[in-house]
Amino acid sequence: MSGPHIARISVVVCVYTEDRWEDILAAVSSVRAQSLPALETLLVVDHNATLLERLTREYKETDGVRVLANAGPRGLSAGRNTGIAASRGEIIAFLDDDAVAERDWLRHFAAGYADPRVMAVGGRTMPIWASGRRPAWFPEEFDWVVGCTYKGLPQGRVQVRNVLGGNASFRRTAFDAAGGFATGIGRDGDKRPLGCEETELCIRLTRAKPDAILLIDDRAVIHHRVPEAREHFGYFRTRAYAEGLSKALVARSVGSDKGLESERRYATRVLPAGVARGLRDAVLARPGGAGRAGAILAGVLTAAGGYVLGSVRARRGGATFSVVEIEEVPDGEGASA
Repeated sequence: MSGPHIARISVVVCVYTEDRWEDILAAVSSVRAQSLPALETLLVVDHNATLLERLTREYKETDGVRVLANAGPRGLSAGRNTGIAASRGEIIAFLDDDAVAERDWLRHFAAGYADPRVMAVGGRTMPIWASGRRPAWFPEEFDWVVGCTYKGLPQGRVQVRNVLGGNASFRRTAFDAAGGFATGIGRDGDKRPLGCEETELCIRLTRAKPDAILLIDDRAVIHHRVPEAREHFGYFRTRAYAEGLSKALVARSVGSDKGLESERRYATRVLPAGVARGLRDAVLARPGGAGRAGAILAGVLTAAGGYVLGSVRARRGGATFSVVEIEEVPDGEGASA
């Protein structure tokens, strides 16, 4: 690989709670151990003064790590926008605060940008279950519930409608063309786990730049920690419902044709095949088969319920989000480390 783009990647890690202190340190360490060094790592703290101060002390003497306060409203989208505005790289990569990247993560991202039409490259996110193994009832088709790559996504390096936000990168000019992440749609700390902000951004990007190419390269791997609380059916159901609410907002914004393009294939091909596998495993007396089939059906119905309610709210104007333009922060402003 050659070219200036491979040497100028900023990595943004958005953080919000001291409960993930060890995870945050591990995430930063994994970035600093990359085979292709990052230009910088930006830790954006979401309205938590104690965590901001503690991280500032931790990385005060560490070159290449900057600690910033979220300059926008509370939530993941505004935190990402803060990181984008403060970053200096030609490519901006995003890593979840409870994940660690494999050594060649950035190298695989960078390779995708050899084509100037490529505006975004995502990777593969693998779960680290707190219990040590996947719950027998938990279907791989629903790994998006815990922020991971799910069964049904294409393999290899392939063009996609959208990348997944916890393991993704964008060319800086993508934000010049489309604006930043929409606020009011994504996650906000420990509140109801809404999402889809990266989906909305990617659709908006390809509308602004019709020749843009978005890729997923499944060699760009991160490992994402799944806490014990998220291994239970109650969280599964809550997250599926929230996904339906979020998808309704996206469809309202960009239209159902594009907003639900990938979801139609997922619902009509991937999920029925998953149910069939679960039922087959149940007949063969394999552990969890019936549970997986039942979870898929429950997840579909719950997400559909969220979508219907979200659509009603969106039509009535009760649920909105806004897109902001990214304004660069002059060097030195907002940096705490």
